[in-house]
Amino acid sequence: MSNPVSSPPRRQRILTMRGIGKHFGAVKALTDVEFSVSEGEVVALVGDNGAGKSTLVKILAGVHPPDAGSIEFDGEPVEIASPADSQELGIETIFQDLALCDNLDVVANLWLGRELVTGGGLDEVEMEQRTWTLLRELSAKIPSVRSPVAALSGGQRQTVAIARSLIGDPRVVILDEPTAALGVAQTAEVLNLIERLRERGHGVILISHNMADVLAVADRVVVLRLGRNNGVFNAVDVTSETLVAAITGATTRGKARPEPERPAEPAKDGRIIRMPQSTTRRPSNRSERGER
Repeated sequence: MSNPVSSPPRRQRILTMRGIGKHFGAVKALTDVEFSVSEGEVVALVGDNGAGKSTLVKILAGVHPPDAGSIEFDGEPVEIASPADSQELGIETIFQDLALCDNLDVVANLWLGRELVTGGGLDEVEMEQRTWTLLRELSAKIPSVRSPVAALSGGQRQTVAIARSLIGDPRVVILDEPTAALGVAQTAEVLNLIERLRERGHGVILISHNMADVLAVADRVVVLRLGRNNGVFNAVDVTSETLVAAITGATTRGKARPEPERPAEPAKDGRIIRMPQSTTRRPSNRSERGER
């Protein structure tokens, strides 16, 4: 008797956002936005400039409170009123500027604000050992954890920022344009880090304009356009052309935008339309000059 085929384990939903709305004065940045991410899943959030990606991320990071909608974490409704609330829930956000201290080494950057203390002083040995352990788990390529961050490449600096976010063992990691301004080798290094995050069970939200990077690591792709959802796609079933069409508005929620109907032209029956005759006629040149 053959054993039944086991279905793949279902991912546990970590974060769910429903009906999110946000306005700044008369400008509606987000309207009725739906978004979710599960453990061990990479969800790409894409859209043109001004689509609302940064606003949505700042709501999750506790920078801006939503004006409408609800947020659930592990199935329970929550309110994120400050960055401290976001970190307490287990959400870490890595913005594009990375917020690293160039004059400090890798260890000091990873443990900044969370330093380990022993005997009235910093436990430098323990922090260095834990730093090496974390970097090995991420398969990171850092030559020395005592090198100042200013001496590292763009990809290595991104690695340090990602590793620092994992010190508090977060459930969700948000990456804002992590491969922007990076070369080919450095981009591959960062994409490898994102895959390591997925393997560790983190929910990853990836914001990017690079469709090749999105399709390389994402499980799902959520498209925003003008502050609204404009499609959710499985990365294995979608092409970059389809994503670009959803971003630019050529498609609406994954469907082609219908052509506008043109009014029917009146039938031509061949009749001659006569102009109304004027009561006064312009005198001819001959009348004005007189007969000769």
